[in-house]
Amino acid sequence: MNDDPHSDEPITFPDLTVFNPAPVAVALCRGPEHVLVYTNDTYRRLFGARQYGVPARQLLTDLKQQQIFQLMDTVYKTGEPVVIGPQSPMTLRDERGVIRDRWFNISLSRSALQIPPGEPTGPGDHGVLVVLVDVTGEVTAKEAAHEQAEQRRRALLRYQSLVAVSAQMVWVADPEGQVVQLSSGWRRVTGMPGDELLGSGWLDSAHPRDRAGLAEDWHRAVRTEPDLFEHRYRIRHRDGTYRHCALRVVPVREHGGVTEWVGACADIEDQWLRERRNDLLGRASMAVSGPGRLESVLEALGRVVVPEPADACGAYLLPEGVRPQAAGPLMTTHVATVTGPRLPSFPPDGRLRGALPGGPFDHAVRQGRTVLRRVGPAGLTDTDVPPGAAAWARAAGIREVALLPVAVLGEIQAVVALYAADRDPFDPEEISLAEEVLDRTAPAFGRMLELQRTRRVALALQEGLLSDPPEVPGVDIVARYAPSTAANEVGGDWYDSFVIPDGATALIIGDVSGHDLQASVTMSKMRNMLRGIAVDRREPPGDVLRRLDRATRLLGPEECLATCVYARIEEAAGGGRRLGYSVAGHPPPLLVTADGRARFLEGAQDVMLGGLKPDGLPRASAAEPLEPGSTVLLYTDGLVERPAEHLDQGLERLRRRAAALARAPLSAFCDDLLREASTVSGDDIALLAARLPAAAG
Repeated sequence: MNDDPHSDEPITFPDLTVFNPAPVAVALCRGPEHVLVYTNDTYRRLFGARQYGVPARQLLTDLKQQQIFQLMDTVYKTGEPVVIGPQSPMTLRDERGVIRDRWFNISLSRSALQIPPGEPTGPGDHGVLVVLVDVTGEVTAKEAAHEQAEQRRRALLRYQSLVAVSAQMVWVADPEGQVVQLSSGWRRVTGMPGDELLGSGWLDSAHPRDRAGLAEDWHRAVRTEPDLFEHRYRIRHRDGTYRHCALRVVPVREHGGVTEWVGACADIEDQWLRERRNDLLGRASMAVSGPGRLESVLEALGRVVVPEPADACGAYLLPEGVRPQAAGPLMTTHVATVTGPRLPSFPPDGRLRGALPGGPFDHAVRQGRTVLRRVGPAGLTDTDVPPGAAAWARAAGIREVALLPVAVLGEIQAVVALYAADRDPFDPEEISLAEEVLDRTAPAFGRMLELQRTRRVALALQEGLLSDPPEVPGVDIVARYAPSTAANEVGGDWYDSFVIPDGATALIIGDVSGHDLQASVTMSKMRNMLRGIAVDRREPPGDVLRRLDRATRLLGPEECLATCVYARIEEAAGGGRRLGYSVAGHPPPLLVTADGRARFLEGAQDVMLGGLKPDGLPRASAAEPLEPGSTVLLYTDGLVERPAEHLDQGLERLRRRAAALARAPLSAFCDDLLREASTVSGDDIALLAARLPAAAG
């Protein structure tokens, strides 16, 4: 049988074709030179086609493990089979020509060859049969499993060493969340014996205020099995102090379930202090950045520091700034107190109270520095807290108060009181942070105080000018004014009424542009100019406003823009009375008859004052007969304007309401209209109403 495609020499050997489909590699070598005479399909698939009739040493020069030929020599000579296990890989070129490592179980055995009859026998009458079983997959899988096991073993050893000697606070808990192993760091930090920390004992090291929340969150995590549990809380150190720490816990899972929990606790006190400082300063800046009233801003600032770092915060204003070391009585007004959830409320009463000379409050103002007062053995006394706060402080269980003066341009303008009840005493870092918050917000306080003083001046100016209407026989006149609810707005709205020398009754309402003290000053100038023009001579209302418009040009450009209604109630030529009027860019007068008909008088509309109308052109005037019992209403736009609403809607609402009040007393008529509008309007409101007597019978 000739199985060699590369040789014509006839070779006869046992029938090995049965090995062709075998899943193992088979090769037969003849004679002492181990000439290759047969390979099966698996061998050729693993190592490629090798030339028959050539010694194996020449064919397999790419074989790294050449010592195998020595074993083949021994088998050939002795006839004793040899089995080689996969202790090391065989390096050989594969069927693609790539040299690679493979692991085999190798069997070497001597095989006799068949000699044709009549031919002499010789040394090549037998050979060596080589059988190779490829176990590469099994070996590499075992090696990978062994390496993985080794890595886990080393990781376990490292972890056990970490838990045993680490300075960090590490614990291991069972699947139910009960701690079973602790690092020595827990004992070094807390000072608690190790056995007291096991189970749920580690929770006792948390701050009393943080303990319940920590336990609840941890038990929830044990039930829900998140991939990471994180919690910040305060932990008690062996010296009795508390520091913030961050706990991170991860589950160890196996076969779809949690087998244990591994937690590590790190000190983050410095980080927490930085974060709290930035948070408080940011929120304080937001609290004082708006245009609200000073009292509401102080209340918002109190909510920044309650419930941490204080259980409550009170604000006290000084009517006038007090310089440190100044003499004289010290008066203050309680404007706001924000209390924590466990304390009773403390509403301000707005009363002006005197501070006890030589007391903590007095010291804080006179010395311009923070004063800290803790409850002594005799309990809380009236002198320990700000004026008027003693009863509330005793009911709230206050144990400590810090009084922080607020200085603006060298004067103490307010005092902020921080209260502690069932919390730890204030530490120096907390007091320093509160002082920094007040220092950062002091400029905003200064601006608000200046606005508040400006508002008081403007309101006083308005109250001095907006006098009561005159008593006119046969005409009932009522005026009302409501200032803006915005702390930084003082309006230029005004009304006026007086009897002109010719016997007519003047009704005036106006609105100067702007919402500041300048607007109030301009309003007073226009009021006085209009009075002087109106009493100088008898003219139609439009001519009076034309002369006023010309006079306003003597004012600064920023002052002269204004709206106005000038009206006269005068005797009509045919008897009765009429209303002569002119409107300069102002909402139109409203006429309400005794039987409840109401309409706006729009017959004399013209542009606003301020030089907008070309000089020499007349202003419109109109006249309207007045029935007995009719009411004329003049008003400013605050009575009808609403945010995000068209002015026509507000005018129609006013018309309907005024018609419904046609028979109400004139004072009630005005009060009802003002009350409804002032609750939603942010602007100041002025109104002036005049009513004629009803018809007899």
